[in-house]
Amino acid sequence: MSNERESGPALVQSVDRALNILEILARRRAAGVTEIGKELGVHKSTAFRLLAALEARGFVEQAQDRGTYRLGLGVVRLAGAVTAQLDLSRQGHEACDRLAADMGETVNIAILDSNRAVNITQSRGAASIASHNWVGRQTPLHATSSGKILLAHAPTEVRAAVFAEPPQRFTDATVTGEAELSAELDRARAEGWACTSEEYEVGLNAVAAPIRGADGVVIAAISVSGPAYRLDRDAFPAIAKRVIAAADEVSGRMGWVPPLRPATHL
Repeated sequence: MSNERESGPALVQSVDRALNILEILARRRAAGVTEIGKELGVHKSTAFRLLAALEARGFVEQAQDRGTYRLGLGVVRLAGAVTAQLDLSRQGHEACDRLAADMGETVNIAILDSNRAVNITQSRGAASIASHNWVGRQTPLHATSSGKILLAHAPTEVRAAVFAEPPQRFTDATVTGEAELSAELDRARAEGWACTSEEYEVGLNAVAAPIRGADGVVIAAISVSGPAYRLDRDAFPAIAKRVIAAADEVSGRMGWVPPLRPATHL
């Protein structure tokens, strides 16, 4: 019995051809099934099948004269996501450098990626000679300061996914209880910052604050991390003020305008 689903080399070939179609349309602006099939070197029916799959996902669409295809809004969504990430990295770099120089420690910007945090920008202070390179590294949401900020402001389904199974314990200090962690997330939302004290790595402390987009939605977190003997728990509130200031600066560069505070009367 034949199997309609492609697998193995055939599936890889189909993916390659679909990507080629996107490149063809990007170059030609618009093209018909026959033209695309000829350029791919495949039968018209194969080209039509690939176009139908791409159209179903919104990556291509038919022009007014039916049978002619062009790139669809699905490509725009992907491009917008990449552009936003690149813009965030660019706009945040100066603030990261300044905070790292001020604190002498490592500063990162992290974004939410499914149920993990991914660091996209890093600056190192003078004291962080032996620090890790965190750029591109995925870290757990429940055991890092940036992760807690992102989780605190994440959609309900993200939090549900984190609590679907007992969170992994990395050190004796890792918070894994749902009630305790939920309380920390509520506090992070209320106070505008989150912290970790040797919860991901022994001897490593961190404080993070949220970065907002133009619409006020949290799009990233900026954190400062360093050895526990330098970033002492007692100093977390004072450190948080400096991290929040840096986060607000980046948020402002991303177009966010903080709400006006009620005037106080003396």
